[in-house]
Amino acid sequence: MAKGRKLAVFVIGAGSNILANDKGLNALVIKLGSSCFKEIDFKAKGLTVGAGCMLSRVISLSKNKCVSAFELFAGIPGTIGGALAMNAGVREKNIGDLVEEVQVMDYNGKIKGLKRKDIKFAYRSSSLAKYIVLSARFRSRSKKRQELEAVVRERLSWRRDKQELSLPSAGCVFKNPSETISAGILIDLCGLKGKRIGDACICPRHANFIVNMGNASAKHVLMLMRLVKTKVKNKFNIDLQPEIKIWQ
Repeated sequence: MAKGRKLAVFVIGAGSNILANDKGLNALVIKLGSSCFKEIDFKAKGLTVGAGCMLSRVISLSKNKCVSAFELFAGIPGTIGGALAMNAGVREKNIGDLVEEVQVMDYNGKIKGLKRKDIKFAYRSSSLAKYIVLSARFRSRSKKRQELEAVVRERLSWRRDKQELSLPSAGCVFKNPSETISAGILIDLCGLKGKRIGDACICPRHANFIVNMGNASAKHVLMLMRLVKTKVKNKFNIDLQPEIKIWQ
């Protein structure tokens, strides 16, 4: 139907890293919300998870079953499918490091399984972005529940201390330029914390977040992003690249 009408196709998980045009989209938006995309199957040497399952739910159930896989990712919002497409993660590990196989559908409707060696994972990106992710099988191992709970508590505590979680945002706006250079620190050094356009504001707590102070528009967020890119380029000669997905 989309091809017949020459419509772009977008796939949404939880929408936690998406900035959509204020005027809406002339496109087909598909959300994998059915229960069949939210199944979790625990097995002896791994687990299979549907793309529509929230990462937080997988972490909670894994902890209860004493299965170690995703605990380092506690506090990262979104679904398994979205996390795979952007290779979400933390400094120590990315979700791509755990993958054994991913079931995908291409945009011609063909379903196939991709082994880990067939997938390219990079910093906050992957070759899976050109597919619709349906489910994935991950490596896991047994671990004491108390140890898993301690890791989850530590990660959630760190996020509460470092990030502004009381206001809406799309998460980290820009990718870190390298493993040793933080986008947030560069933005902070440009004196941009607290800079506001309309109700969109560069977070005073973590400069790589643009938070909604009430009625922010995508237009105002994009204006702040352009300002940030210009300031960082002029001061450090670094081109920041967006981590959030911009739907126009």
